[in-house]
Amino acid sequence: MKNFLDIYNRLTNLPCGNYLFSKGVGIVAPFFGKIRPNVIELKSSLCVVRMRDRWSVRNHLGTINAGAMCTLAELTAGMALDATISAHLRWIPKKMTVEYLAKGKGTLEAVCSFDKNIIQEGDIILPVKIKNSRNKEIFTAEITFYISTKKHNE
Repeated sequence: MKNFLDIYNRLTNLPCGNYLFSKGVGIVAPFFGKIRPNVIELKSSLCVVRMRDRWSVRNHLGTINAGAMCTLAELTAGMALDATISAHLRWIPKKMTVEYLAKGKGTLEAVCSFDKNIIQEGDIILPVKIKNSRNKEIFTAEITFYISTKKHNE
């Protein structure tokens, strides 16, 4: 199977390609589809994803649920990592440490950007920052991913 970056590059050259790619993410990984991600940019060691403020991602206080922000962060970091690692490697999230800095309201934008030289087998930590539509940082995450060599049958 091609990685997300190959598919993204192919689709975004088509009319509505960004929309199709973003919808496809939810088909390949249904849990991520629940937040209706909009992938804005994807390239090696960088991913930017937006999530609209909707009733289905809100908590009882009327703000965006902490779990939805964690899902957005995991998706963003995972796609940035997938766009960066060699085809012979695989990854899985192992741990996430988060900090909630302010209430989530409005469209949120998550960014994961890192130095690709940190890629190695074993544990690596990727940062994610989420900002609101006023460009205020409201959430940060450090996500530990475990990277290993793919088995021959993968």
